[in-house]
Amino acid sequence: MSKPNDDPRDSSLEGPMRLPNSWYSESSDIFGTGGMFLSGMIMVTRNRYLAWPAILFGLYGVVNQHPLRTKESSSSPWSNLSLCVMALLASYMPMFIVTPDRTQSSSTPL
Repeated sequence: MSKPNDDPRDSSLEGPMRLPNSWYSESSDIFGTGGMFLSGMIMVTRNRYLAWPAILFGLYGVVNQHPLRTKESSSSPWSNLSLCVMALLASYMPMFIVTPDRTQSSSTPL
């Protein structure tokens, strides 16, 4: 059977929880930064072809997030993904908006 000091339920054998020394990482997420940069470029230039790599960068950031390793002041990968999706919508929105026909106006201003 088990020894008297081998019982895992014994509260006298508990020790304090210590995190590893290299728990917090100071490295920047290059894909998150790239996704935000591409999203900004999409908003300014309305280039639809840049929207899809930005979505991939956003998804990559969400999949590879480490919630216990990030500091509280860092931005969330979910906010980066939402920015990429909004940039995608903003780039494709002008295709679906109906604009008035401007060829009918032939009057000259006074």
